[in-house]
Amino acid sequence: MALVAIVGRPNVGKSTLFNRLVGMRQAIVDETAGVTRDRHYGKCEWCGKEFSVVDTGGWTSNSDDVFEEAIRKQVVIAIEEADVVLFMVEAGTGVTDYDAEIADLLRRSRKPVVLCVNKVDSGEKVFDVYQFYSLGLGECWSISAANGSGTGDLLDEILRVLPKEEGADSDEHAELPHIAIVGRPNVGKSSMTNALLGEDRNIVTPVAGTTRDSISTYYNKFGHEFMLVDTAGIRKKAKVHEDLEFYSVLRSIRAIEHADVCILMIDATAGMEAQDMNIFSLIQKNKKGCVIVVNKWDLFEKDSNTMRDYIAALKERIAPSDDIPIIFTSVLNKQRIIDVLNAAAQVYTNMTRKISTSQLNDAMLPEIENYPPPAWKGKYVKIKYITQLPTRTPSFAFFCNLPQWVKDPYKRYLENRLRAHFDFSGCPIQIFMRGK
Repeated sequence: MALVAIVGRPNVGKSTLFNRLVGMRQAIVDETAGVTRDRHYGKCEWCGKEFSVVDTGGWTSNSDDVFEEAIRKQVVIAIEEADVVLFMVEAGTGVTDYDAEIADLLRRSRKPVVLCVNKVDSGEKVFDVYQFYSLGLGECWSISAANGSGTGDLLDEILRVLPKEEGADSDEHAELPHIAIVGRPNVGKSSMTNALLGEDRNIVTPVAGTTRDSISTYYNKFGHEFMLVDTAGIRKKAKVHEDLEFYSVLRSIRAIEHADVCILMIDATAGMEAQDMNIFSLIQKNKKGCVIVVNKWDLFEKDSNTMRDYIAALKERIAPSDDIPIIFTSVLNKQRIIDVLNAAAQVYTNMTRKISTSQLNDAMLPEIENYPPPAWKGKYVKIKYITQLPTRTPSFAFFCNLPQWVKDPYKRYLENRLRAHFDFSGCPIQIFMRGK
C-alpha cells in the first residue's frame, strides 16, 4: 500500500488532519506544541483507493525540547519511507524558519510533495495562502483540518501524485493477532519494541512518559507474524496531572481492549507494584492472554536461587491466576527477547485452541467423578456433559441438573483440571454451568 507522510513544524495541525484522514481519533490532539513524538500509522480510503498515512512529530531546531533530535530523526525516516510527502504549514503565522528548513529537506529528498496550508477557516485567510508559493514546492492547497473544508480537493491531489500500484491487498494485516506491550512508565516498553524490530521505531529516553500514543507496527521475523503495539505507560489516576497523559492512558487501555495478547512489562528492581497489579487486573478483566516480562534483570543482584524465588513471589502476588509465562529479560543487552516472542505466540495459540467434545468428556468426567460438586441442601449436583463454546477466548459449558448450586470454588477446581489436561498457559478460561 502506498504511504503518505504528514510533516511540518509543531502545532500546525498534523495530527488533526491525520485523524480526519483515517476517520477516527487515533492520534492525540492538544493545543500544546510537540504532542506527537513517534511516527503513527493509519489507513485512509478516498474514491475507492486506500493508502497508508503516517503522522510525525513537529520539526524543530535549537529548541528547549529534550526530544528534538529524536523527533527529527523520526521525521527523516518517515520521509524516506513515504511515496508522497504532505507538507503542512499554517496560514496565520506565514513562512517561518522551520518551514524553510523543511522545504529545503524535501527538495533534496526528490519525493513528490503536496503543500497544504492549514487553518484557512474563513474567506479572509485565503489571501494568506499565496506567500507559501515562495517555498518553491508548487501548488498550495488551502484546508481547515478542524472542520474539514478543502480536504476533498487535497485528497484528489494526493491520489493524482500517488504511484500506481498493482494488486494491493488492503486487508493483508486485518486478521493478524495483535500483541500489546503494556506496563508502568519507563519499564522499557519502547526499547523492547525497537529491539524486536531491529530498528529505532519508537523514541526512547530516560524520561518517564516519552511514548504518548499507542504505536502499531507490522512484525514478520523469526517465523512470527503479528501486529506489535507499543503503548504509553499507565500511571495511577492521582499522579496524572496533564491532559496529554490522561489521553495517553486512555489510548493504552484501549490498546489492551483491542489486543489478543498483552505483554506486561515490570521493572525487576521494583518488583510487582500496586500499579502493575492494576494493569494485570485490567488484562484479566478484558479476558486477554498475558505474558509477564521482568525487564532490567541485569540490574538485579542474584545468587543461585534468585530466579526461582522471584517466580514464586510473583506467582503468589498474582494468585489465583498463576498459570502465566514469566520471562526474565534485559532489553538493553538483548537477553531472552526472542523468548518473549515465542511465549506470546504460544499464548495466542493456546487462546485459539479448540478441543473436541469427546476429548473434553474423556478427560474431565473422571475428574468430576473423583471429586463431585458439594451437595447443597441435601441435593446432589450431577454433571453429565462438557463442550467448548465458539468464543474468542477458551470457554466451556458444563451441563448439569442444578447449575445454580455450583459455586465459584468448584468452578476454580474445574478450571485447574482443564489446565492440567490441556495447555492453556497465559489464557483466561471461562466456566459456564448450564441446565441439561
